[in-house]
Amino acid sequence: MPMNASYRGPADLPSTLPVFPLPGALLLPRGQMPLNIFEPRYLAMVDDALRSGHRLIGMIQPDSAHPGPEDKPTLFRVGCVGRITQFAESGDGRYLLQLTGVSRFRLEHELAVDTPYRQCLVSYAPFADDFVARKGEKAVDRAALLRALRDFLEANKLKADWDGIESAPNEALVNALAMMSPYGPAEKQALLEAPDLKTRAEILVAVTEIELAKGRNSGDAPLQ
Repeated sequence: MPMNASYRGPADLPSTLPVFPLPGALLLPRGQMPLNIFEPRYLAMVDDALRSGHRLIGMIQPDSAHPGPEDKPTLFRVGCVGRITQFAESGDGRYLLQLTGVSRFRLEHELAVDTPYRQCLVSYAPFADDFVARKGEKAVDRAALLRALRDFLEANKLKADWDGIESAPNEALVNALAMMSPYGPAEKQALLEAPDLKTRAEILVAVTEIELAKGRNSGDAPLQ
């Protein structure tokens, strides 16, 4: 696999992935996720991903509605594969990574493996559009998205780089806001599984409006 890999479709990705179950973590295609790796099993996972050359890790959430064993929680059926695009050693036994999202995947079944980390057989076919950058951007209601963002920031007394926000393409804006959103695992999973960018933006706006309404009704600030 070349240092700067290009993925044109599902066939360019392996059908077997190491998976990193992490509640509340949302990775989306072309999004970037920092990770601080310290558990021995996940240090081994990173070592193997780097050694293999593909540098791919499947991010997926545990399904809290169907918890399963504590040491092996039940996983949601949809995750997102990311490629390690930055790597550093902390000096105290940790790895500091950045994953860049490639494509969502559907978990077909978990494999019986000897590795300390979990591995799954996955399919990318349901998400072939993930390989097309900025697909569906024109359908996004950007004005509604920015209005919800502005209301959220004002309610929480937060500031933002509006010049950067205004210049961001719709895909980058929607996905970055979804990944950074302070919502719970169920909302993050809904954002991940949205069939297209327009629907993801609509879910993000709807969840934000619900949280703002809750904050107004209770007199408390919304989630931060």
